[in-house]
Amino acid sequence: MFNTVMNLGDLLTQVAQRYADEPGFITSTADWSWATINRRVDAVCTSLRELGVKKGDRILVHSRNNLPLFESAWIAFKLGAVWVPTNYRIAPPEAAYLGQSSRARVMIYDRGFEHYVDAVRAASPALEHVIALGEPRDGERVYETLATSGPSSAFRSETADRDDPLWFFYTSGTTGHPKAGTLTHGQMAFVVTNHLADLMPGLSHRSRSLVVAPLSHGAGIHALVNTARGAASVLPSSEKLDPEEVWSLVERHRIDNLFTVPTIVKMLTEHDAVDRYDHRSLKFVIYAGAPMYRVDQQHALRKLGRVLVQYYGLGEVTGNITVLPPHLHEEDDDAPGCRVGTCGYPRTGMEVGILDDDGRRLQPFETGEVCVRGPAVMSGYDSNPEANAKAFRHGWFHTGDLGHLDREGFLYITGRSSDMYISGGSNVYPREVEEALLQHPAVLEVAVLGMPDPKWGELGVAVVVRRDGRDVSAEALLSHLEGRVARYKCPRHVLFWDALPKSAYGKITKKDLRARLAAEWSELQAGASV
Repeated sequence: MFNTVMNLGDLLTQVAQRYADEPGFITSTADWSWATINRRVDAVCTSLRELGVKKGDRILVHSRNNLPLFESAWIAFKLGAVWVPTNYRIAPPEAAYLGQSSRARVMIYDRGFEHYVDAVRAASPALEHVIALGEPRDGERVYETLATSGPSSAFRSETADRDDPLWFFYTSGTTGHPKAGTLTHGQMAFVVTNHLADLMPGLSHRSRSLVVAPLSHGAGIHALVNTARGAASVLPSSEKLDPEEVWSLVERHRIDNLFTVPTIVKMLTEHDAVDRYDHRSLKFVIYAGAPMYRVDQQHALRKLGRVLVQYYGLGEVTGNITVLPPHLHEEDDDAPGCRVGTCGYPRTGMEVGILDDDGRRLQPFETGEVCVRGPAVMSGYDSNPEANAKAFRHGWFHTGDLGHLDREGFLYITGRSSDMYISGGSNVYPREVEEALLQHPAVLEVAVLGMPDPKWGELGVAVVVRRDGRDVSAEALLSHLEGRVARYKCPRHVLFWDALPKSAYGKITKKDLRARLAAEWSELQAGASV
């Protein structure tokens, strides 16, 4: 069988040929053209190949968002190596695990992260070459020197087969160590094409994309898609989300697309800066990573108009399961065709099924595990046969999410199977309760979890963050739930916190929330005031 495909790194080569002088990466201090970026990437590739870096080697990158992080993906792809980007906010032992488990031979690191290199060196005997974005230490090379001192001739990318790995997309590791989802050249070519067709039709080299999430994960996929059409990525100067700067950049650069998560959409649209800058250039505000609560969705629609695009997916499926395009985002629950709570219909070329524990496909409106198959699914977890056996049962990839389909094939996510709890013999899906609590005007954020109870098995606990200047009691919130959700689904306890724990990508991390809550649980069971 003929499996040779285009090396995905040549997307950059092609764009540099067509739009040589057009900007490809824009920061507060400089603009880099596509030709310049491609020349820098080729120079580093040439140097690494001379050092013996070859097809199949792994390149670990620990960096904040910046041009070298963006370039490092194309360097890995063109070399036929595997890109292993980290979340730069992880701890050194976590980085050490990624280096050891990926068997990284090369590490590129940002300023101030020397101790991460030391941790990786101690854990990973495969590491041979270290490249510093800042001042190098003994034996290390300087990235900027490699990028600017290479030969003027173009680098010829490594020949790629469809199933050759190009990216280890590590899971968040909600239980145990993170797992490396293996993304391949052929799979990612499909994903890029599908994103252009289903998420951002009409994208061109005149488009501009604002980077408001780490390029190491979902935003990195989004940057690849923009690169395929020559659309420049615009990087804010602040490491932390600054709504004032975001909206000023939208106005200045006529941003037409950005990728983020629901909590960040909420923060951006609830900030008063949204009303002080011109954002009419926006066409696609893409949110993923978690379903958006309905009240937040309606607020964003009022502020931005019909520009929201939701997609549902996991890293293992490269965010490529369903889509809810702008024209299906309705502010009015009673509007014709409005489907409150859906995350959309299957992406082009992808199949979604709801399965029970025996692998039987369920009927519309029956709740089960959301499973998917199609060309966007990863080739498997690297060196993890047990996880692969569990994830690919019955000929489907199992997401671990619970949900149902309606008769037209629109998907509704109930929650993670690990989030569901059983109280008094009845299944409770926290998301339904969270949606109802968010309808109260004093509630800014909420998370509901099941905690162990000797009588009922588990009891619901709601952790609530109040809006500034708004006060509400636990009793008032429980009263608010009456008539909105069944009585057995109502939490028995309400806690008020100043903030909910979130990941670097802005998602509420229930693992961390549960750990903190467990420390308070004995006091609650003893009848302490809530």
